[in-house]
Amino acid sequence: MPSACDSPIDDIEDMVSADDPTPQERQYARKSIVPRARKRNTQQTTEVLQADSVIPGMQKIWMRTWGCSHNNSDGEYMAGQLAASGYKMTEDPAEADLWLLNSCTVKNPAEDHFRNSIKKAQEQDKKVVVAGCVPQAQPRMDYLKGLSIIGVQQIDRVVEVVDEAVKGHSVRLLGQKKDNGKRLGGARLDLPKIRKNPLIEIISINTGCLNACTYCKTKHARGDLASYPVEELVERARQSFQEGVCEIWLTSEDTGAYGKDIGTDLPTLLWRLVEEIPEGAMLRLGMTNPPYILEHLEEMSKILNHPRVYAFLHVPVQSASDSVLMDMKREYCADDFRRVADFLKDKVPGITIATDIICGFPGETDADFQETCDLVKEYRFPSLFINQFYPRPGTPAAKMTQVPAQVKKQRTKELSTLFHSYNPYHHKIGETQLVLVTEESFDSQYYVAHNKYYEQVLVPKRSEFKGKMIEVEIFEAGKHFLKGRPLDGSEVFTPSIAEPLQQGEVSGLSQVTYSIRLCLCLLCQLLLEPQR
Repeated sequence: MPSACDSPIDDIEDMVSADDPTPQERQYARKSIVPRARKRNTQQTTEVLQADSVIPGMQKIWMRTWGCSHNNSDGEYMAGQLAASGYKMTEDPAEADLWLLNSCTVKNPAEDHFRNSIKKAQEQDKKVVVAGCVPQAQPRMDYLKGLSIIGVQQIDRVVEVVDEAVKGHSVRLLGQKKDNGKRLGGARLDLPKIRKNPLIEIISINTGCLNACTYCKTKHARGDLASYPVEELVERARQSFQEGVCEIWLTSEDTGAYGKDIGTDLPTLLWRLVEEIPEGAMLRLGMTNPPYILEHLEEMSKILNHPRVYAFLHVPVQSASDSVLMDMKREYCADDFRRVADFLKDKVPGITIATDIICGFPGETDADFQETCDLVKEYRFPSLFINQFYPRPGTPAAKMTQVPAQVKKQRTKELSTLFHSYNPYHHKIGETQLVLVTEESFDSQYYVAHNKYYEQVLVPKRSEFKGKMIEVEIFEAGKHFLKGRPLDGSEVFTPSIAEPLQQGEVSGLSQVTYSIRLCLCLLCQLLLEPQR
């Protein structure tokens, strides 16, 4: 934690002059350090380093990320830059010198976990740097006082902020990135990153959105729509495949709105991306709101039928009551959602449509809620995210007349019971499917694969399957999964055009460059150790 005498600094430029070296220049300058002979003090056998003697880049950092795929992508980029600069990322919070906490502001519980983690870090005398949507939207919250903050569009400067934090300085970077006055999508896409899963690349195609939903706090943090150029996104995908990735996720606050600010659109981007996808590798689209997907239904159906694109789309409805949707300012009606769902189900046979529902939004009546239940009965969504409404401070919905807590809880329970009353996958038993294996199950008993419709298929945990496309016969179906038995004699297909990176390895760096940086950090650490 910063000492009492340290005052928060609005930006690093306020404490570092233009003539001073950048943290990156300091990192490379370490190779020229020459140790100076030190007289041994017979009265003292240990040396205590003063605050000014702390050299950034040698500490251990633990990072925790909450929230959506966009947040996870930001976290991967921050971890990669820190590791490339010499910091050691650790999975053990107890051994870390600094905690980097990447927050989510969608729900109260997520922010509560974030706040509790800050308190825990302070109790353990850990340095703390916070990032994500919570501090971006509310940097003046009492529990953030004195902490260093990385804004959602400043993740490319994480090394600078952490460098100063380990020295006890408080730094806040919350500005927006602009080019000739126009807001940019965010940090560069070619930054180093550490993928949580070396087989999956998460690409944020834009930040912010065009809506102003009355319940949403994310808009306060991410702002208005700002899209990355098509060529930058295509190049990022190309680089990912060259590093052994076999699955790409496109993410943003609203992928359907992509390009409206830069004169292009989502289908244009997707047709360019599928040209880069190797045979057997797959592309997964992120969440899109109904108003924008309505404009491109015909093209989107063709793309979702492409053999290297999952026939999966996440389209949040939130409520089937038009009056509730109007109060939410969702800019569509329930029939708009039905048009999207019905068209895609007709044109993309077997497509998985996932959706979100909020229970107990202010003003929701029993009749409104019944309309939502009827929609779920009609479509029997295989993937349904049910959220009890939480009023987020500072949003218009927080000032509306609230539905009693007990009613919200009861409606959430009732909808959950309805969702669990049907099995969406039972009819698939006996089918033969091609599945792409990308991860391990939570209980470590199986590998997790996905079929063309992005349905979760559990397969035997055999090392030769990881990162491969295999053919299986479905022999069991649960509420959220299928189980597949590999077919005898079927070929195991490798979609990757290169060997995947190792777990924890930094993307975007050559192994030689990475090794040199690590050696420099180790040498610097040895030089700074007290002489025995």
